[in-house]
Amino acid sequence: MHVRFRTVDVFTDRLFTGNQLAVVLDAEALSAEQMQNIAAEFNYSETSFILSPESSDHEARVRIFTPKSEVPFAGHPTIGAAAVLGWEGNIHLGAGSATLILEEAVGEVPVTLSQRSNEVIFAQLTAAQLPEPGPEPPSRKDLAAVVSLRPEDLCAGEHSPQTWTCGLPFLFLPVKNLEVAGRARIDHDHWKRTLSEFWSAEPYVFTMETVNPDAHVHARLFAPSLGIEEDPATGSAAAALAGYLAQRNPQATGVQSWVIEQGLEMGRPSHLELQLHWHDSTLQMVQVGGSSVLVSSGELSLPG
Repeated sequence: MHVRFRTVDVFTDRLFTGNQLAVVLDAEALSAEQMQNIAAEFNYSETSFILSPESSDHEARVRIFTPKSEVPFAGHPTIGAAAVLGWEGNIHLGAGSATLILEEAVGEVPVTLSQRSNEVIFAQLTAAQLPEPGPEPPSRKDLAAVVSLRPEDLCAGEHSPQTWTCGLPFLFLPVKNLEVAGRARIDHDHWKRTLSEFWSAEPYVFTMETVNPDAHVHARLFAPSLGIEEDPATGSAAAALAGYLAQRNPQATGVQSWVIEQGLEMGRPSHLELQLHWHDSTLQMVQVGGSSVLVSSGELSLPG
């Protein structure tokens, strides 16, 4: 059995940067075990599998696997899968943009594609769920040890660590500056003792001090429970970060835009665009967008 795939770099407009993604097309005949094996073979942060939608009004059903497990939602696999559907000609972009609905385990995820010169250059997803807070995190001392930092390196007071989810839970660790963020490393022994059984096992280290002048947030994501030592770009975490940001802007109105830089310490610089849509001081919608670059096309040779 031969199954087509494409690989793309997501949340970037330059080859060999951003977050790597494999998109397996026409995956209807694959079992969950085969999908997991394929994701482990590619060994990217995630691999997306394109299946026929359950509703004729939707464009595709997407299953997303890390090297270790399936996840209900993730940002760069959604953005990259939508871009590949555009390159494949599955989506009619008309005057230059179109909105499609992808079915994921988290629910229906609308994605708007934009094109230039008949090429998909940008995709923006709307989170299927608004951010929801999670449980109180462990102590600052324990959290700092998990990422090889000192307790005083973490922000305190109203900027203390918090947990949030938009379908995939994350633990947000605000740190004081770029120098601190650059020192962060996962300590697997401390992680196992502190976070391996916690509501969210994925620490998202971030600071409002940035490298690029157009960015507002500098971030790093460590996800050992998913088989990911560090992730170059994490759209699902960006969506959940909206909850943390919104809580600190209770009087916001209109649309707030945030640019998140990630992956710089890995040599995979990524650019994520986060939008918070407000009405009457209530957060109504969260969107995450970014560009994708086609890297390769090929076939998987599978038994059967």
